Amino acid sequence: MVFVSIITLFGLGLVAAILLSIASRVFYVKEDPRVEAVLEVLPGANCGGCGFAGCEGYAAAVVSDPDIPANKCCAGGADTAIAVGELTGKTVAEAEPLFSLRRCDKLAGNVALRYQYQGMPSCAAAAMLRGGTDTCHWSCMGFGDCVQVCPFGAMQVKDSVVRVDVSRCTGCGMCVSACPRGVLELVPRRHRVAVFCNTRDKLRAVTEVCDAGCINCGRCAKACPAKAVSNVDGRMVVDQIKCVSYGPDCGEACVEACARHILRRTCPTGIEAANVARMKDDSDGDGAAGGGTVPVTGKNDRPAQENCNA
Repeated sequence: MVFVSIITLFGLGLVAAILLSIASRVFYVKEDPRVEAVLEVLPGANCGGCGFAGCEGYAAAVVSDPDIPANKCCAGGADTAIAVGELTGKTVAEAEPLFSLRRCDKLAGNVALRYQYQGMPSCAAAAMLRGGTDTCHWSCMGFGDCVQVCPFGAMQVKDSVVRVDVSRCTGCGMCVSACPRGVLELVPRRHRVAVFCNTRDKLRAVTEVCDAGCINCGRCAKACPAKAVSNVDGRMVVDQIKCVSYGPDCGEACVEACARHILRRTCPTGIEAANVARMKDDSDGDGAAGGGTVPVTGKNDRPAQENCNA
């Protein structure tokens, strides 16, 4: 009886093995060797800046889908894009280098604390408790959710606000997604004007809590000949493509029109890099520069440290 049971069990196992072997051959999906080759040239940061869960997901998609461009890896830059293009046979379009900019200048605005927060050190958690710790409901609370998710060490908190090291920032956007208040945004490195306020409030609701807040008066939008400045979802936004395409002929009219100095001039990338290096030398040695925007001396410009988010 025992012998029969053993033979039966052995037979069932053998049949199952044969069926599995047949199924593995019938349903086998041949992997394109280019996927592994593309994966080799990607940086392996798995930052998600390309829109996929990780480098492996992007490698599979860029090989199999003709509509996925070869330049979506912001961490790898131009060299990686060229390598991916060669492996996949795709034309590589020049991608606009981006970096993360902090839209809040609460230190200059003297934004006060509403209460002393003693809970979990998280912006997302603090924002759920009575609208956050600051009197401004749109400010950077500085608990560092963005710092935790940045795979390149480009973020750090100092003086209760986040600082962005543009020399390390790749523009992956992980920090932007992590910020519960939308304080961080991705801007082109060659931008000329930036908005240094994140508020959606207006007039007195702003001036009562911040000396450097945007009151949403709209004067900047009216002054811009390129129609690059507009109010989007309650806050002022610069369409950087329109702004850069129009060129400097406008004399940064939006900056001149802003009585509260919310819109500020910024330098070209080359000058920016030199100034960021200088700022890093002047810091406490922690290697943290600011939001990467270096001011050009002129009317309506704030001091360098504020324009740089440093």
